[in-house]
Amino acid sequence: MSFENKWVRAAIPALLIHVCIGSVYCWSLLKGDIATEIGCSVSAIEFAFSLAIFFLGMSAAFGGRFVEKNVKFASLLSCFCFCFGLLGSILSIWHKSVLGIMLSYGCLMGIGLGIGYLSPVKTLMLWFSRHKGLATGIAISGFGLSKVVFSPFIEWCNATHGVVTTLGIMAGISAFAMILAAALIHKPKHWVEPNIKWNLTDYYHVIRNATYLKIWFVFYLNITCGLALISFEKSIGQAVGISAIAALSSLTAFFNTAGRFGYSTLSDLTPVKEKIYKIIFASSCIAMLFGSIYMSMVVIIVMLCVINAGYGGGFSTLPTLLQSKFGMDKISTIHGLALSAWAWAGLSGNQLSNLIINQLQMPYTTLFMVLTVLYAIAFFITQSISKETFNG
Repeated sequence: MSFENKWVRAAIPALLIHVCIGSVYCWSLLKGDIATEIGCSVSAIEFAFSLAIFFLGMSAAFGGRFVEKNVKFASLLSCFCFCFGLLGSILSIWHKSVLGIMLSYGCLMGIGLGIGYLSPVKTLMLWFSRHKGLATGIAISGFGLSKVVFSPFIEWCNATHGVVTTLGIMAGISAFAMILAAALIHKPKHWVEPNIKWNLTDYYHVIRNATYLKIWFVFYLNITCGLALISFEKSIGQAVGISAIAALSSLTAFFNTAGRFGYSTLSDLTPVKEKIYKIIFASSCIAMLFGSIYMSMVVIIVMLCVINAGYGGGFSTLPTLLQSKFGMDKISTIHGLALSAWAWAGLSGNQLSNLIINQLQMPYTTLFMVLTVLYAIAFFITQSISKETFNG
């Protein structure tokens, strides 16, 4: 059996990396126990998650060229930062340090998230050259699937052995899986990485390009709206009488993963990649509008599933959309730059819901109407994305 194939050298390593780093979305299951162990309120450490997402986006934004040069080393660096971020969180709990949680779970682990998220994408697209959407869907669906995989373990281990043990086991599992992924991952032998030297002028030409700016902004809006809803999913479900919140969480996590895989696979069927974003924004806008009008259990469940699918699909279709506009040679760098939108959305998404629901004391229907307008704006911006490619 030959190990030189797209599954061993690309798909399996990508899944191993993304399933591990995707456990960052299990923060809601960890934060209460971490706060209790430190002896502080949950709100005192809540910003650690926002920091992790911010550093994810910014490390991806500035790490694209580094990842393209040596994907194996990038995967190992991701493993180091991610696992030591988890271990640093244990030390912070032992020393009752809120600042330590910010630096370890937030900053250090966030850097590991960004490098790890980006590192397998170009390799997958090279191996699956005829089905690039399927390739990115494989990897990025792993990021969504992680919550399904880790949630039952975290709940059991927290209750049985405590959060310190949980974090330690997560670090051990992630270290083994990510080191194995780094050993396996490899670009096709026929591929010769072009020696493209980028400077600040090159970055400037990209970020001032109108098509790039439109893609960046609609990506930002999709994440902001998704996080605004997902961060209040539990309370929204309770407001319409849903008692089985765990089942609701599993259902929406499934649609998040299905959206990542389904929308990216669908993108292989159309040469005009921005059409997928139009579908995502149109369906999300309609779902939010119905949710704002009919605050019923069935409508809200459907709305949450549609939004989660579009949230995941926005991530998985971004690489192929960017590749169709900017080409393959620069894809890791430009994809990384675009992921900076995730960083800023991570700071603004849940804050938008917090402002409307908690600070202004407005009903959920008001939040839904605001998100409907934002999705509509994203849809109309997508309509104007140029069909021209960038040559810069």
